[in-house]
Amino acid sequence: MPLTPSGAREPLHTRRIEINGYRRADGLFDIEGRLTDTKPYGFPSHDRGYVDAGEPIHDLWLRMTVSERMEIVACEAASDRTPYAVCPQAAPNFAALAGLHIRPGFLREATNRVRGTLGCTHLREMLQQMATTAFQTINPARARKDIKEGSVPPGSDKFDAKIAEKMGGAPAIVGTCLAYGTDSPVIQRRWPHLYTGKASEPEVPQAAD
Repeated sequence: MPLTPSGAREPLHTRRIEINGYRRADGLFDIEGRLTDTKPYGFPSHDRGYVDAGEPIHDLWLRMTVSERMEIVACEAASDRTPYAVCPQAAPNFAALAGLHIRPGFLREATNRVRGTLGCTHLREMLQQMATTAFQTINPARARKDIKEGSVPPGSDKFDAKIAEKMGGAPAIVGTCLAYGTDSPVIQRRWPHLYTGKASEPEVPQAAD
């Protein structure tokens, strides 16, 4: 467990979000997310009668079909379990995301199309993570098309550099996180002209015995 040990505690709520990226047979990509909320105890519900322990309070789905150019060509949502009977009426409104491009400003534009009472708070909460998953799905797939299959293993610097190129290169990436800070060894290796950290000390040859 990477966190420090916790004190004695009682579980009260579990939220699970799973998002998967798929390449479709027609060349498009599906980014599909599911959000569930459960509690370890049962409770009465006006709209559902009684919600059993472990039964989802929310069980929500969202699928964005995206082109290689990061354009959403279709979007659909489904609300299988909700706390109120009226909630599923918001799901069809997420079709309005079609036509948007996943790029800077996407979250603002998407949220505006399903803002307030047009949408669902929890489906909206998935949008940012789904956009990130789209980048993680589509850019590596595009990079693999430019590099012969199997010639460059995933994780190699050449492959990673090609992915970065698809994301917009250094201007789009540098400064967005610790690993891409200008004083990072990643920047020193990949874009040395942008590196602002300490210069590497030359290796001192070892004297022969």
